Amino acid sequence: MEFTHDDCIKLMPEWNGLDLDIGELKGGITNALYRVRAGDGRDCVFRFYGKKTELFIDRNVEMENLRRLAPLGITPKVIKYLPAQGVTVVEFIPGYVLKNQDFREEDLWGKIISAVRMVHQSGIRLPRLFNPLIEVKRLHKILADIHPNDPEFNIPETIKLLEKISDVADVSPSQYVPCHNDLLADNFILTEDGERFKAPICLIDWEYGGMAPAYYDLADLCQEILLPAEAERGLLAVYWQDGCTDHHQYMTDLFKPFPDIYWFLWSLIQRNVSTIEFDYYGYGKVKYDNAWKNMDRLRNHYGVNI
Repeated sequence: MEFTHDDCIKLMPEWNGLDLDIGELKGGITNALYRVRAGDGRDCVFRFYGKKTELFIDRNVEMENLRRLAPLGITPKVIKYLPAQGVTVVEFIPGYVLKNQDFREEDLWGKIISAVRMVHQSGIRLPRLFNPLIEVKRLHKILADIHPNDPEFNIPETIKLLEKISDVADVSPSQYVPCHNDLLADNFILTEDGERFKAPICLIDWEYGGMAPAYYDLADLCQEILLPAEAERGLLAVYWQDGCTDHHQYMTDLFKPFPDIYWFLWSLIQRNVSTIEFDYYGYGKVKYDNAWKNMDRLRNHYGVNI
């Protein structure tokens, strides 16, 4: 899409008369993103919702997530929420966007984990309950209603296995904590302004945030980054700090198939509805294959009966 000066003023009439520097931010596969720097010093990101993303994103919940998390000082401030126009304007957080390889740097582990742990241990109640198994089934129903034709994926059998794994993991909703649920590298910003933010790492894009098992959030991070085993154990050791890394690795491994299947189903939905140019099929197939590899590991390495 094209986003012009006039388009911006229609959304932000209070900026009329200001010089505006508008640039597209690449990499978004859910929304179209534009950074706008106004002549008065304000620096914002305009997030235009992707086509039919209301199928799996509740924007009111997303805004409430940001409102409740704001006191932590590690999330972007909401400048304007315009659901009727399909736009949210948030502050731009200056800094370095992490890459997958950065998670291999031991010097960064403490900063990365401190942001995640700050959210998990905040005691904040987010409005949405994110039960991994229920959310996978919800996306499966959305996909089924679209009537795709992808016989190479055995989704019903996959969900049966996830049901068994969920029984083994046995994490009660009473143990859920506030989670981001989309911890890919692009959502970690190593900030430049130490006085403005309360931690060296900020977390952006809270569309999927909700109350979930901490192990799910950590599993999602692991599956997005795909670290070597030693680095993954190192990150988990930094997070838990209790010397029980074997147990925490096992619990994280139990949850790894859930985010992979969630994003696999998400990608097949997007493939059928999104207008953004992206290889959703290829992305989803990788997630599906990774989930099955991890379910095989649960059987062969841990002896989990699934």
